[in-house]
Amino acid sequence: MKLKPKTVAMVATLSMAVMALLSSVGCSGKQAGADEMARVNGHKITRTEVEKYFDNQTAESPQKPSQEQADSLRLSILRELIDNEILMQRAEKLGLLATDEEVNSKLAEIKAPYTQEEFDKRLKERNLTLDDFKHDLRRSITVDKVLNKEVTSKINITDDDITSYYTQHKAEFNLIEPQYRLAQVLVTTQPNPQVKSMKAQNEGDARKKIQMIANRLDSGEDFATAAMNYSEQPETSQNGGDLGFVPESSLKADRIAYETINKLKPGQYTAVLPVADPNSHQIYGFRIVKLISKEGAGQRELKDPRVQQAIREQLRDRREQLLKAAYYESIRDKASVENYFADEILKKAATMK
Repeated sequence: MKLKPKTVAMVATLSMAVMALLSSVGCSGKQAGADEMARVNGHKITRTEVEKYFDNQTAESPQKPSQEQADSLRLSILRELIDNEILMQRAEKLGLLATDEEVNSKLAEIKAPYTQEEFDKRLKERNLTLDDFKHDLRRSITVDKVLNKEVTSKINITDDDITSYYTQHKAEFNLIEPQYRLAQVLVTTQPNPQVKSMKAQNEGDARKKIQMIANRLDSGEDFATAAMNYSEQPETSQNGGDLGFVPESSLKADRIAYETINKLKPGQYTAVLPVADPNSHQIYGFRIVKLISKEGAGQRELKDPRVQQAIREQLRDRREQLLKAAYYESIRDKASVENYFADEILKKAATMK
C-alpha cells in the first residue's frame, strides 16, 4: 500500500447525509396505517417521505427498476430514515439539534458557487423544494454533531500507536518509483446519467464546459470546489477531484499528460488536456489536472511528518468506522423500532409459495 494522505473532501449533497452502517432493523407485527412504513419510539415514518427519496434517486435512471429492485431501494431508504430518526431523537436529549443559524450558514456555503437560477435548477432536478433541502440539511448537521460528540471526539491515536503500525508495515512506505498526487476535473463528450447537472451532451458541449471551468480556475476559483461542482467523474468529484497518488509508470501511459504534469510545481494545474482512448485514439473527454504533491522513490522514515500524518489518519478512520458501527448497533438496540414495510415484504414472500 502506498503512502496516501487523506483527502479533505468538500462535499455538498442534496440528499440524506448519513448512510446506514448496518444492514438490518428489527420488525414488528403491529398493524400500520396506509401511509405509515415504520415507527421509531412512536414517531411515524411515512410512505410519502420514503417515496420522495425514492423518486429522487431513480429520477434519471435509464430504465425503470424491477419490483424487487424498487422494494430493495425503498427498504434501504427506510433503514436510513430509521437510523437518522434515532439519532435525531438522541440529539434532542443531548441538546444538539441544529440551529436555524447553523442551517442558514451551511445553506449559504452550499449556494455560494451558483447563481440563484442555477441553484433552483439543481433542486428541481432532484424533485426537492427549498424546505425539503433545509430539512435534510438540518438533519445532516444534527447527525454530524451527535456522531462527533458520541464517537469521533473520543478517538485518540497515540504516538505509540503510530510507531507500532510503522514497525509492522514499514514496507508500505518504501516507494519503488516516484508518485504524483493528482486531482482532476473531467468533462466527457458523452451524456453521463450519473452526473446530475450541466451534463455535456457532445464534444462541442464538452469543449465549452471545460473552457468555462478553466476560466473559473484562472479567475481564482478553488480547484476542489470546481471539481465538486462540474467534474463528470462521480467517483472523484465529491472528493474535490482527488485521484490520490499515481505511480510515474502509470502516468507515462499518457505521454502528453506526463510531460505537461512533470513541468508543474505543487499547487499548479495544467491547461485543458484531451482524454483519448489508448487504442482508437478517439477523444472522449477533456480534463484539467492539478499537481498536489510529488514523492520521490525510496523509503519513507517514521520521522517524516507526512508518514506520521498518513498513519494517524488511517488508524483514526479505521477506529472511527468500528466505533460508529458499534454506536449504531447500540442505539438501535435501545430504540423501539417497528418496520411495517419489512413485514409487508415478508408477507408477500409467504403468499408467493
